[in-house]
Amino acid sequence: MSTQEEILAKLPEAFDKARASGDLLFFPSSVHTHTEHDVEFQIRLCPALQNKPRLPTPDFNEDAPAAKEQEKKRHDPFAPPYVPNLYLGEVRDEAEGNEYVILFNKYSVVPHHILMVTKDFQSQTSPLMPPDLVQAYLFLVAAKKAGRKFFAFYNCGDLSGASQPHKHLQLIPIEDDGPPVEKLARAAKIEHEERPFALSQLPYANHVRRLPPSLPSASPAALEPALAHAFLELLDLAISTVRHDGTYPPGPPSYNVVLTLEHVHVVPRRRETHTLARTGEPLSVNALGFAGMLLVKSERELEAVREEGVGAILRGVGLESVHDALVDEHKAADESL
Repeated sequence: MSTQEEILAKLPEAFDKARASGDLLFFPSSVHTHTEHDVEFQIRLCPALQNKPRLPTPDFNEDAPAAKEQEKKRHDPFAPPYVPNLYLGEVRDEAEGNEYVILFNKYSVVPHHILMVTKDFQSQTSPLMPPDLVQAYLFLVAAKKAGRKFFAFYNCGDLSGASQPHKHLQLIPIEDDGPPVEKLARAAKIEHEERPFALSQLPYANHVRRLPPSLPSASPAALEPALAHAFLELLDLAISTVRHDGTYPPGPPSYNVVLTLEHVHVVPRRRETHTLARTGEPLSVNALGFAGMLLVKSERELEAVREEGVGAILRGVGLESVHDALVDEHKAADESL
């Protein structure tokens, strides 16, 4: 087993080696900023992605074959034997015994983009468990100690932008002080630090929980209850948001999760793609979009996104916010106990 610190320390050399070998494909890109809703969104233009092999979206419908059966019918890139140049090591949650394999993202747009994959097969429709949250958060802490900044994200369900049915979180480095939407969360003035809140400037349902400032220095044993409680509160709100939408598609709810050192964000989803008004073509959105970082593959797509507005696109794949009503309902229920 490795530690998060050991894995992060080897990233620069290992990335160069994997890229030189051809096992990792790096796609150059340029970042264009677009400001609306008090967020300086980053739109990353990567024309080379048009040549990336398209993976079929996992089938998560109720009548679909079990996820394990689907895996038998196609190769699982997250199962052994691992490509040596993409394999970075393994971490283990000492409290629960859960083990995770750390791999490079084979198709990288951002250098050092890594995946934290459950060693034993678990479905991407399953919620994040306490060990998942703790081990991902420990990567963020280790990065900070090394003078770097990372954040984690998770795409849950068939409407979330997930590309693989094998459960995995993703961790990505960032040059700025957190992803664009995190800056909005950090600036939010909230009355109760220990309660969920919504970023009301954003035109879609979003649920955020601020983490204790002392959490990065906490022990793994102390991390688990804090992270698990925060996530479960937000997941409950996301599911309640879905229940308030009478037109929500059948099947289990989909949602995106963004995890930083300071906040947990959960955004419920109703569609995987948004049809761009100018081009009539679908634009796939995953958790990175809700972190404030959209990916486009052509100048034409870039102009279509700017014209339509990032907020409108995210609202198109998200839900209407009923956060305040939900918080009032939960508060009334607590007071009646």
